[in-house]
Amino acid sequence: MFPKLHICLPILNEYENIFNLLSSLKAQSFQNFRLYACVNQPDEWWDDAEHFNICSNNAKTLDLLKDESDIEVIIIDKSTKGSGWKAKKKGVGWARKLLMDQAAEIGDEKDIIITIDADTFYPSNYLDSLIKIFHNNPHITAHSNPYYHPLTANKAEDMAILRYELYMRSYAIHMLLIENPYAFSAIGSAMAATVAQYKRMGGISPKPSGEDFYFIQKMKKAGAISQYNSVKVFPQARFSNRVNFGTGPAMIKGHAGDWSSYPFYQPTLFKQVQDTFNSFPALFDVDVETPMSCFLRKQLKRDDIWLPLRRNYKSKNQFVRACEGLVDGLRILQFLKENHLTNTSGDEIDFHENLQYFASLDMDLYCYLKEIGYSGSALSFDNMKIFRDILTNIEYKLRKLRPIT
Repeated sequence: MFPKLHICLPILNEYENIFNLLSSLKAQSFQNFRLYACVNQPDEWWDDAEHFNICSNNAKTLDLLKDESDIEVIIIDKSTKGSGWKAKKKGVGWARKLLMDQAAEIGDEKDIIITIDADTFYPSNYLDSLIKIFHNNPHITAHSNPYYHPLTANKAEDMAILRYELYMRSYAIHMLLIENPYAFSAIGSAMAATVAQYKRMGGISPKPSGEDFYFIQKMKKAGAISQYNSVKVFPQARFSNRVNFGTGPAMIKGHAGDWSSYPFYQPTLFKQVQDTFNSFPALFDVDVETPMSCFLRKQLKRDDIWLPLRRNYKSKNQFVRACEGLVDGLRILQFLKENHLTNTSGDEIDFHENLQYFASLDMDLYCYLKEIGYSGSALSFDNMKIFRDILTNIEYKLRKLRPIT
């Protein structure tokens, strides 16, 4: 008996995308699922002329979902006047939490909760592939699926998404190469977890944005996550400011010429992260200075970084796990950002350095770098298209080779 899938969909200003999404769900080869949809917005928008079009868009979406007869839909209405978000409890993080919590309450422990977005295309075998992943890997806490942004006819959007995706791919490849526990790329349109694991970990935290990153990090701290699937999802590339950070805001900021929040970190910084993690077993017995020690002392506001962990964890294995929990994915990002800002050579040079570092992993990349040398801009539109696909293939190969532990 296959588990039931509980598909969680937050919606804000997505009427034009809902038709295609529903069509892709109806085309799925695996049909034992229920759709949970949260149409949401701040309640105050009804009295704001600037946001009235979004309110109307959400109202049309609600009507469309209420009329849907081919798919079982549970609607959470957080958009009708008087029902929308109030005060600080608002945004996609709260929408995902409402959806996933309700799915966990209704579903059986063996059932699977899946997060999707309205602007993403899901191949017809996507749900079936998730069933197989969880069946073949019953020990995993969650799954984070591979993605690929299709290009559009809008060159400004395409330039922005290519640059952002190159940042994402470069970061992921480095983290996979150093075999870091937090080597994952979390996107809200492609996550999954069993009902049992979701409940065990206390659910998703309602962050105003970045809730997908924090969720996968939380699940990773609890155990193993899966992140390879031959079936990819295809999020839409578009300028959007509905959240504080992520793909849409990154594209807007980058299009304006500011990629400072999404740089190409130097390979030496990842080596420092690797050396720090390799030091954890030795730190159980004696203090040693690691490449991240100075940063951690400042972050934790204490001189003795490791003593509290030694006191609380009496075995070396438990201590190492505690160190990995302390120096988590967020702290790694903060370390990279702080040190990159003090040592950066410039976006183009940093990207070239990353490409040269990855060249030994892929013959196509090695040959293309020899062909263009340093005379052509690696961040030109044509080159970014080529490098995006090469780095995507490298990342997918590394994801596939990485054991689920």
